[in-house]
Amino acid sequence: MLRAELLPIFVEKVMRVQDYIVEMNHVSKTFPGVKALDDVSFNLRAGEVMALLGENGAGKSTLVKVLSGVYIRDEGEVKIFGAEQTDLTPKKAQELGIAIIHQELNMCAHLSVTENIFLGREIRRGTTLAEKQMNKKAKAILDELNININPKTIVGDLPVSKQQMVEIAKALSMDAKILIMDEPTSALSSKEIDDLFSIIRKLKEAGRGIVYISHRLEELQHIVDRVSIMRDGKYITSMNFADTNMEEIISYMVGREIKEKFPRISCKKGKKIMEIENFNAGRMVRNISFDVYEGETLGIAGLMGAGRTETTRVIFGIDPKESGTVFLDGRELKIHRPIDAIKAGIVLVPEDRKKDGLCVNLSIKDNICLPNLDIICNKAGVVKRKKEVEMTDNMVDQLKIKLPGTEVNAATLSGGNQQKVVVGKWLARKSRVVIFDEPTRGIDVAAKVEIYNLMNQLKKEGIGVVFISSEMPELIGVSDRILIMCDGRMTGELETAAATQDKIMMYATKFENKMEKSK
Repeated sequence: MLRAELLPIFVEKVMRVQDYIVEMNHVSKTFPGVKALDDVSFNLRAGEVMALLGENGAGKSTLVKVLSGVYIRDEGEVKIFGAEQTDLTPKKAQELGIAIIHQELNMCAHLSVTENIFLGREIRRGTTLAEKQMNKKAKAILDELNININPKTIVGDLPVSKQQMVEIAKALSMDAKILIMDEPTSALSSKEIDDLFSIIRKLKEAGRGIVYISHRLEELQHIVDRVSIMRDGKYITSMNFADTNMEEIISYMVGREIKEKFPRISCKKGKKIMEIENFNAGRMVRNISFDVYEGETLGIAGLMGAGRTETTRVIFGIDPKESGTVFLDGRELKIHRPIDAIKAGIVLVPEDRKKDGLCVNLSIKDNICLPNLDIICNKAGVVKRKKEVEMTDNMVDQLKIKLPGTEVNAATLSGGNQQKVVVGKWLARKSRVVIFDEPTRGIDVAAKVEIYNLMNQLKKEGIGVVFISSEMPELIGVSDRILIMCDGRMTGELETAAATQDKIMMYATKFENKMEKSK
């Protein structure tokens, strides 16, 4: 048994003589009804970034949870720094230098940056906390990573991108030698991604090993040394990133060639379905007007904080509006609550699927049927069980949701399959307009294509599609017309044929000149 106090000496010695700092050989893990890992092998060297790739449900999260001690493997061998680990727990994994930065951040929003970094490992002077010393140490770590954050700042006041940087700082404060990053760029702007990549390069130079999980394949070229690919709970292959290409990687991930990354069908532009007129709601929704037509996908672009999500929330009745009118098929609607929008035929697939889109502790069947009780109940309010099962099975089949059964909790599904459930509950009713807010965030290439095809199908059926995305290639590839927002305002409109990333960015940075206004 390796004593924690000897770890730094041991690690230094191993990193000189041992090729791999992580070795996982023939690992298997089964849950009721699902074999999540089937004879999987994986390894990681010091000072390298290993991309762990695969579709949602491929087993990536399960594998890293075995590595970090959250799950106990059923079979196989795990070696950390050359020493076999027979009874790995989260605490022991942490002591061995393993840290995981989750896609859903695990920060205490009401505590300061320093308090989060040292949570459970507080430095004390006698019976009191050594706050000055902890703040000084926290600042030193943040400075080392070129992260400009005051350590006394309350974490809940920071944007998601900065919270993620705090997670990395916390990992380094524990002297982590192995960092697992799960979709670290999903909520970051391009500038913030550049900052993160700079930090990753520093960590590589310092000899840290990084497991990098991401569905944004285009970013791999900037930081990744090797890729390891999984599919359906099995290990498929590993290779040097320099020796492969995106087409080959995608083919290994999905087991088939994806002909079109952004499949878009052309439809005849029909009549106006929805009209948003002069919407105002606080600073982030200011005089917003746009139309949605049959036969088109309307994209909405903008940087983080542009007001896109805020606009959808007001339209859907989550947040109150100060002024503005919404027309659906020429009829003015009075939307005060989400139920008003739903009954009228306007539905929203929200950005945060776990917080706003799902009841994670309810079953897949309950999640799909809950907003559709008006459809599946009789006049006495009793659920028609046959109709409930039919609705659920139809959505599972249509969206190719991977699950052991419709009675399992939504929390047990992968991120991509959770997203499909959110989409499915709205597609189960005959909605007139479907608003997708970042529907492909955190899901794999194949699942993205399925979402795009769904939007195409809705468009074909004459249903209005509004599509918000932070990924400009995706917007250009899928949308027929693109609106651009900046600082709570509509600043531009482009037909897709004339749209480029440069043009979108020009409109997306067109901030209002407040200095001139104040004169």
